[in-house]
Amino acid sequence: MAVSVIPSAAITPGDALALTSALVAVDSRNPSLVPGGPGEGDAALLLADVLSRWGFSVAVHEAGPGRPNVVARVGRGGGRSLMFNGHLDVVGIEGMQHAPFDPVIRDGRLYGRGSCDMKAGVAAMCAAAWRAARDGLRGEVIVAAVCDEEFDSLGTRALVAAGARADAAVVTEPTRLAINPAHRGFVWHELAFRGRAAHGSRYDLGIDAIRHAGLVIAELDRLERDELPQRTHPLLGRGSLHLSRISGGEGWSTYPAQCTLGLERRTLPGDSVATVRRELDAAFSAVRAREPQLDVAVTGVAEQAPSDVPVDAPIVRALSEALGAAGRPATIEGMSAWTDCALLNAAGVPAVCFGPGDITLAHAAEEYVPVHDIAVATDVLARLATAWTA
Repeated sequence: MAVSVIPSAAITPGDALALTSALVAVDSRNPSLVPGGPGEGDAALLLADVLSRWGFSVAVHEAGPGRPNVVARVGRGGGRSLMFNGHLDVVGIEGMQHAPFDPVIRDGRLYGRGSCDMKAGVAAMCAAAWRAARDGLRGEVIVAAVCDEEFDSLGTRALVAAGARADAAVVTEPTRLAINPAHRGFVWHELAFRGRAAHGSRYDLGIDAIRHAGLVIAELDRLERDELPQRTHPLLGRGSLHLSRISGGEGWSTYPAQCTLGLERRTLPGDSVATVRRELDAAFSAVRAREPQLDVAVTGVAEQAPSDVPVDAPIVRALSEALGAAGRPATIEGMSAWTDCALLNAAGVPAVCFGPGDITLAHAAEEYVPVHDIAVATDVLARLATAWTA
């Protein structure tokens, strides 16, 4: 059944709940993840029209072909600037337990794909910026609704490359209304083991690539079990490593000439690709001490850096004060998932996560956001914008 989209003209200025519903009703599945997915275009056009009607200065920029960012500004120069950042793309809908793009409100929850991750956050930041501007801003609030965060962060990468900057930023990912100044990064590597094919009876000729992979897996298990728990971050705990994929072998009676492993290493602030490569080399060296014929090539597939803002940074203190002014506790936690905060921090914009909803519901078969969370996030972000830009 087709879902009717709320007309932008019907969304009252500053109404975060209505804007959340309107955005959820728009299918914005990321085409890099979902073949044939429509992308963010319709959601971006809707949001750009809403924000223009609300009095923002709005521009739509393509971060890539058919992949738009919406950048809206309100306020004026003079005080400090603040960026609100959120993504418009969503993941696939397979296995969902409710209609994905029908924003039904039931038992105080708004359901729909992207309701939690993170169209409620986008709506809250837009409504908060409007409310702060209505009450008077001495500085500028930049609202950046970006594309492609779920795949390669094409949107925020393009935003940063175009020179968008602010004195601080809040990425409105779902945090259960806690302040998240830090999150882990990740490194993906592919390990290609090379052996020598031979008849299964010819142990004297064959080199078992799968066995060699198993020996390395045992060393990586020791790293995961014994070493990584000893390295911790005050908000994030420990890093981790797991094997994501494995393939290899040719037949039951043939020594396998190849085996390929895919691994993901979740990294802490201070870790890097070089850190992970040193760990892998140590595992290879330990195996080669017993198996000199070990032959393995490492290919980097993807990596995203961790993010870390001090808990006493000005933006953390200001957000804590805004929560207090709204009668809410200022809870500070670490974010488990990777976010665009890392890209903003790397560009010199101190960025933290704060938003409505629970990250454990992101990408879930049942996805929703508490309506109350949207209201609280909007209130807190409006207070932050007013105080920060004063």
